[in-house]
Amino acid sequence: MSELLFMEPVFKEAIWGGSRLHEVYGYEIPSDHTGECWAISAHKSGDGTIASGTYKGKTLSWLWDNHRELFGERATGDVFPLLVKIIDAKADLSIQVHPDDAYAAAHENGSLGKMECWYILDCDEDATIVIGHNAKDHDDLVRMIGEKRWGELIRQIPIKKGDFFQINPGCVHAIKGGTLILETQQSSDITYRVYDYDRLSDGKPRPLHVKQSIDVIEAPFRPDAGEAPQVLVDDGHVKKTRLVTCPRYTVEKLDVIDAWEETFPDGFVNVSVLEGEGSLNGIAIRKGQHFIVPAGYGPCRFDGKISLICSWPE
Repeated sequence: MSELLFMEPVFKEAIWGGSRLHEVYGYEIPSDHTGECWAISAHKSGDGTIASGTYKGKTLSWLWDNHRELFGERATGDVFPLLVKIIDAKADLSIQVHPDDAYAAAHENGSLGKMECWYILDCDEDATIVIGHNAKDHDDLVRMIGEKRWGELIRQIPIKKGDFFQINPGCVHAIKGGTLILETQQSSDITYRVYDYDRLSDGKPRPLHVKQSIDVIEAPFRPDAGEAPQVLVDDGHVKKTRLVTCPRYTVEKLDVIDAWEETFPDGFVNVSVLEGEGSLNGIAIRKGQHFIVPAGYGPCRFDGKISLICSWPE
């Protein structure tokens, strides 16, 4: 049996960030304006390192390049395909959109596009997020952006803890203040800001990407037509929920009540411990840890009362 790959997160400060990554998970964050924990990442903008074991101190990108056997036969491509984050939005994020693979490859030096999904870890009472827009067609979208009719354009929906949302490329979106989420996404750092509330960073407005946004925003907006989250097992020992399967990833949630043995699909699996503590095949795990179950690891027996998000590429 190979060993679990526990990760050292990378933290990102942001104008909209806060301190909940320390308060909730005990992370040593750089400031009280820390917006993101890049929990499992091999992206060049935040390449995580292995925390312990044989590969301690090695970056995840180095493992991908030098020990592809750890990731299985489906692990193709030049870059580790997924990125798992926890996002602490103390204030509103910009109104934004991400490109698909084809647009990013053509316009962003061969980058992957950015398909992502959100699991709401916590949020303020009466919280909302932005998903989609109200423009009738592309011409209407261009007019509304040009006339800065943001209140009419954006589509806000209420949220609560435990909600889940798939965000496809081309979908206008924004996380609003008071929200803590776990995001699973393609390994990409391409974000086009449509609007940033005219706020200043270091005395200057943050750059906008209006042309690129207009290029990639789908109009009219069509809600994601994928299946709703599906409970696969609920037997008194575990509640296993398939949150999404899409062309880039599958994401599942395991709420282990006392003990459960899981056999993951062939290949590697990203795991984030959201709540509780216990063990995996006798190895202690606790809230706030993130690790990779490598290819060929075999059955995983979870003991304890633990909630986890698991993801793997498609």
